Amino acid sequence: MNFKEKIFSILSNKEFDNLTWNIFHDQIKNNITYKNYLQFLEINPFEIKNISEIPFLPISFFKTHRIFSSRTTDDYDIIFTSSGTTGIKSKHYVKNLNIYIDSIRNSFEFFYGPIEKFKFLGFIPTNRKDSSLIYMIKYLIQQTHKNGSHFIPYHNYKDIFSNQNDKNIFIFGLSFFLLDFIEKNNHLQQNMQKNESKNKVIIMETGGMKGKRKEIIREELHDILKKFFCVKEIHSEYGMTELLSQAYAKKNGKFQCPPWMKVYIRDPEDPFIHINNNKIGGIDIIDLSNYLSCPFISTEDLGKKINDNEFEVLGRMDFSDIRGCNLMTPHFLEC
Repeated sequence: MNFKEKIFSILSNKEFDNLTWNIFHDQIKNNITYKNYLQFLEINPFEIKNISEIPFLPISFFKTHRIFSSRTTDDYDIIFTSSGTTGIKSKHYVKNLNIYIDSIRNSFEFFYGPIEKFKFLGFIPTNRKDSSLIYMIKYLIQQTHKNGSHFIPYHNYKDIFSNQNDKNIFIFGLSFFLLDFIEKNNHLQQNMQKNESKNKVIIMETGGMKGKRKEIIREELHDILKKFFCVKEIHSEYGMTELLSQAYAKKNGKFQCPPWMKVYIRDPEDPFIHINNNKIGGIDIIDLSNYLSCPFISTEDLGKKINDNEFEVLGRMDFSDIRGCNLMTPHFLEC
């Protein structure tokens, strides 16, 4: 079944719930890995009555399996690979790249409006062709190249405020790249201060240090970025190789999801139970745009829900401290 049009036209919780049930039943029929996982857990999917009870597939399966909601596993448009510096990397076999493109645009415009009103600047290395993040930023830049959108090489700097007609500058940057840029160009802070009142600038950090620098807490990172770029708030993006949608935080690291994406927090003692707001646990995600792979993902990130619409990401889980994590991964399942 083609769910694409329905996913990006969701307007209510009821529509989300109805489509989630339809996609869940499609998964237990066509996703062999997910179906085997439920059998291993001895779960009868037809006895599940609430969406929060739907089992979430451990994200580690993307390291060991080709995750498809299809009987064929050799038909795909692109493979996105995680940026991990050690061990086996996750691979997301994307069967329909147009779904990712639609998710990029619809997710961004849900929070920020039409992409055509922005000049996008990418503070991010571009040497990886298998990165979903680079693909996303490249798409936004290509769609708005007439606005002057481009990637920024920090070793060959051009003033990002050189065009006084720029009104809406949107900077995407990996944390380590932004900090490297600031260190190499701190003499330019005066330029930022001069242009502070002339331009509307949004700075969005898109993740951690990726092994390139020592990790620092989000508040410290944001304080450094605010001071250099002369902005009041730092925005954040939450996405990953294994998903096709993104959540965004406009301030204070409080993320919100687009209408086809939902976050739950699982109990650190029992990974099959979801806990209430303001309690810390593992992040589980429903991303309906993932319907051709698996939309029910149990991540290795730690977080908490603030309310029904907002959540925080608090870091990576320490598996040595979580008793239930090994219950989630049956290692004998074949790829």
